[in-house]
Formats: sequence, C-alpha cells, structure tokens
Amino acid sequence: MDYLQKHGKMSFGADSVENGIRKKIVKLVVIAEDSSERTKDKFRRICGEFHIPIIEIADIETLSKTIGKNNKAIIGIHDINLSKEIEKINNGGEALG
Repeated sequence: MDYLQKHGKMSFGADSVENGIRKKIVKLVVIAEDSSERTKDKFRRICGEFHIPIIEIADIETLSKTIGKNNKAIIGIHDINLSKEIEKINNGGEALG
C-alpha cells in the first residue's frame, strides 16, 4: 500500500478524501463500518452527488492496518483499475492475477 500512496493512487482521512472527490480523482471510497454515523452520512451524500461508489467494510483498526496508518476510517482510491478490483472482491468475485 505504500507504493499506492507514494504514487498518488490513494488518499486517506476525511479531508483528503473529500478533496479528492471534489477534484474528481477519487474513483472509490472505502469507509470503516464503525465510523461515526455523521461521517458515513456525509460521505454517502458526497459520493452520491459525484456518482462515486462507496464500500463500508471492516473496522477502523483493520482498515488502518491495511494502509499502514493509525486511526484512518476512510480511504479514497484514485486508480480506476484498483477500484474495480476492490469492488469485485467486495461483491464476492476474485481478484485478477
């Protein structure tokens, strides 16, 4: 995941993800299930407005460990291919490769 961060393929944290959505670079939002209802409602609304898929999965601790950070409840995926693979896996399909 460090590679993805360094090459601008993802953002994390509410402000960074929201900015990415508004700049139309975020293709998928992944949010922890135990995020606050206020945060989830806000991103459901913004994602709906910009027609960006949103996935609610895992908890903050698990999501944070996935990206090698602490206390990150939301991730914005910038790469369209990666976002499609994540959606596919989330919907019960297998990743390519």
